[in-house]
Amino acid sequence: MYIGYGIFIFGVIIGSFLNVCIFRIPQGDSIISPPSHCPKCEIRLKPFDLIPLLSYLFYFGKCRYCNQRISPRYFIVELLTGFVSVTLFIKYGMTVDFAAFLFLTYILIVVFFIDLDHQIIPNELVIAGLIGGAILFIYNIFRPVLIYQDRFWWNPFLGLVSGSGFLLSIAFIGSLLYKNDEVMGMGDVKLFAPIGLFLGWRMTLLALYISVILGGVSSLLLIFFGKANRKSKIPFGPFIVIGVFITVMWGWDIAHRYISTYFH
Repeated sequence: MYIGYGIFIFGVIIGSFLNVCIFRIPQGDSIISPPSHCPKCEIRLKPFDLIPLLSYLFYFGKCRYCNQRISPRYFIVELLTGFVSVTLFIKYGMTVDFAAFLFLTYILIVVFFIDLDHQIIPNELVIAGLIGGAILFIYNIFRPVLIYQDRFWWNPFLGLVSGSGFLLSIAFIGSLLYKNDEVMGMGDVKLFAPIGLFLGWRMTLLALYISVILGGVSSLLLIFFGKANRKSKIPFGPFIVIGVFITVMWGWDIAHRYISTYFH
């Protein structure tokens, strides 16, 4: 139980850092300097102003220097990161798999909110994911039980190209059919490269399938309720993030249930 509390606290602290990444990366700013400051009055924040979750609640969601409201997203990201960290810990325990998926999930949380706001997936996040995935691949070569539930050494490489390759083909066909419209953003294509390294090809394709279903259903609902139309550009990144998290948590269970239902 105490470990779970520690994981949650660690998660909300990381969530505070992810907020910095979400705010600064799209602007091309350094995530290290300058130190944290109020986005409204730009006064440098003191340590007591930066306590995850608590500072937001203590000051009622306002800057204590200029009294301007602070977006509740800062609080939401910290809380979400804490809960996600605990959820992954409950699933995988204190293992390498837990650390690997935690790293991937932290990157995807940043992707979720940046793509939601700016409809971009920065290359820096893709590169960070590729580096983490490469380290995991090297480690898995030397351990007896592989994270991929598959002993073929090429599985992560096939995962790297399967999801990205499928989306790239959609983007290519779409560019031929709809010359003036971008059917699939290249950021989405590139994002599935590191995802494939972490998940392997089977779970990557499952994550892609879930993402497409979520994106399609959500788009239809938005159109139905008049919040979008057929020409509206709806970011696909958030659906990828949700699809990957579902796969990380329950992917093999979903696959086994599907096989037992349709092939027995």
